[in-house]
Amino acid sequence: MFLDEVIRPEASGPSRRSDRRASREERARKRRKRRVRNIIALVISLGLLGGAAYAVVEYALPVITDLRGGEQEVTDYPGPGHGSAEVSIPAGATGVQMAAALEEAGVVASTGAFTSAFASNPDAAGIQPGTYRLLLEMPAADAVTALLNAENRVQTQVTIPEGQRVDQILDRLSSVTGVSVEDFEAALEDTAATGLPEVAGGNYEGWLFPLTYTYEPGTEPVQMIAEMVSQTVRVLDEREVPEADRQAVLIKASLVERESPNAEASPQMARAIENRLDREMPLQIDAAVAYGLGKSGTELTSADISSDATDNPYNTYAHSGLPPTPIASPGEASIDAVLSPADGPWIFWATVNLDTGETKFAETYDEHQQNVAELRQWQAEQE
Repeated sequence: MFLDEVIRPEASGPSRRSDRRASREERARKRRKRRVRNIIALVISLGLLGGAAYAVVEYALPVITDLRGGEQEVTDYPGPGHGSAEVSIPAGATGVQMAAALEEAGVVASTGAFTSAFASNPDAAGIQPGTYRLLLEMPAADAVTALLNAENRVQTQVTIPEGQRVDQILDRLSSVTGVSVEDFEAALEDTAATGLPEVAGGNYEGWLFPLTYTYEPGTEPVQMIAEMVSQTVRVLDEREVPEADRQAVLIKASLVERESPNAEASPQMARAIENRLDREMPLQIDAAVAYGLGKSGTELTSADISSDATDNPYNTYAHSGLPPTPIASPGEASIDAVLSPADGPWIFWATVNLDTGETKFAETYDEHQQNVAELRQWQAEQE
């Protein structure tokens, strides 16, 4: 019996070991809780999105994962990947948010794999918002690298040349983006959303700035138009053009844009236009007449430019002063020419060589006729 009684307490040893193990696990659990509280305090104290995102990925997630029952298995695709998928990265997205979007799209195997790769890449914070075309089932590290490569962004680029009319610009936008002209025309009606200034009188002519624009997938027509208008406003703001003068500046610049063969001739042409306006002379600009008739300049007839053809408000032979609106979208060079015209007495101009764009300016009609004769001679030599 004595030996039996000695042995029995030892038989209860496993129970005591279980109690000790439970006690150790409880203490570890409390330590992990304290670590989580410290990490959360660290993330809050950082105060910056970039720093907070890095702390969450680098420190908080492993601890939280540990609290949930130990390290979870992080799966990753071996690569190299196949097919394609488009994933949108919103502005201000953290590595965790990117990981969720990529996993849902089938690009990465798990959020854990991506967040780990994100934290390991020192350039990851430079990932820009946008839509990216990536491979399906690619290694997480490759996904981070792909998001850092601007060539993987899905974008549409549209180049609007100088001197185009609104209808030409809408046709160009439609042909590149696939959005119908009717949808763009509907967008023009919402002048509040597009930001068209009141001085424009509801007319977009001259206010859609010529430039190369980059659009993300899903960009609405009203957003595209608004960006073009805001670019025009920005150019005028930079040059400190008073709001009350902006429409007149764009009208003059559009005339220079359509008439001048090159940027070198534009300041002199701008001066000649000002000199005519100061003398209350008709501008006699064919491009304006053609705009009002919906024709090209080569289609004009003598009847079109007659001083009796007063039914066309853009007939600058029949009406003195500026036409009612711009006749095209001018570029920066034409705007600058109007704001800083050359000094001189010219009131006539003629491009005497259509290949080189050589343009001659004159103060008197007789001198102008000599320049016109030079043009006619050049034309005869080309036959």
